[in-house]
Amino acid sequence: MIQDSATSALKPFDFNNLVEQVPELDKISCEISYRSFGDPLDSSNIQPDHWLGLAALIKVNYFKYDGFVILHGSDTMAYTASALSFIFENLAKPVILTGSQLPIGEIRTDAKENLITAIEIASSGNNQIKEVAIYFDYHLLRGNRSRKNHSEKFRAFDSPNFPPLAEAGVHIRYNIATEIDSIAQPNELIIAEKLDQNIAILKFFPGITSAVLKAIVNIQGLRAIVLETFGAGNLPTMPWVFDLLSKANDKGIILVNITQCHGGSVEPGRYETSSHLVAAGVISGKDITTESAVTKLSYLLGKYQNIEEVKEKLTINLRGEIS
Repeated sequence: MIQDSATSALKPFDFNNLVEQVPELDKISCEISYRSFGDPLDSSNIQPDHWLGLAALIKVNYFKYDGFVILHGSDTMAYTASALSFIFENLAKPVILTGSQLPIGEIRTDAKENLITAIEIASSGNNQIKEVAIYFDYHLLRGNRSRKNHSEKFRAFDSPNFPPLAEAGVHIRYNIATEIDSIAQPNELIIAEKLDQNIAILKFFPGITSAVLKAIVNIQGLRAIVLETFGAGNLPTMPWVFDLLSKANDKGIILVNITQCHGGSVEPGRYETSSHLVAAGVISGKDITTESAVTKLSYLLGKYQNIEEVKEKLTINLRGEIS
């Protein structure tokens, strides 16, 4: 973002003027090419088609560059990072998303440091980062493990269930234990052709009524519901909850249980209030984030027609998104 001189409102920034704003880029020991997408887009307006477009652009240029940096608004950055992690298959190069909390024209902006270090990591050539990641405030995080946790602090993102891939100080220290060599293969990059958007998120709360759950279950064309439940995966034990979830399962709607806690994992059957969910056909999302659960479902439903195959893939760690 950059501040409009007339209205003082924040508006998308034209990245064609990037080098003028960040002259330090000329000092980085690598060749940098950059691509601006016409009219800049506020990240709140990001849609699945934009994810597919980004993936297609990287695929076309995949063998021309050592790595890629995507400048992105912070609001939906975790969704984009998660989505791209699933869209790419056989990714063996860094794809780093970064942005800032303060606009690039502000004196105290964090944009310059985030951008410069993201480029250094993407161009390092050490082959340690072979995945989609987010770089913010001196920390490199796995994209599909990241969440935006603050709207004002410079450290806007964290990864509650997975350690940082790297930390930047005087030196950039990589966490070898987080590498995913067993997942990334140096074959031809494959990208998904379709994402399915027929997904809903339902966050449970004390006092939720049967009418709310019934309305969501009866959405025309709905294929999956991400259930944000209490604690380790618990729901109210009122009979209508079980009945409606069972009916949704019988209709072929996929039900995924994730915790609405910031960290931790779903543990089916640990408490009585979650034991009935297995009988209703609810799948454990383990320690997956909301952003990753939604985009993983979108990817799988777009790729596979067989519902049972989608359910099976949901429980498998595809891109390092679950423990």
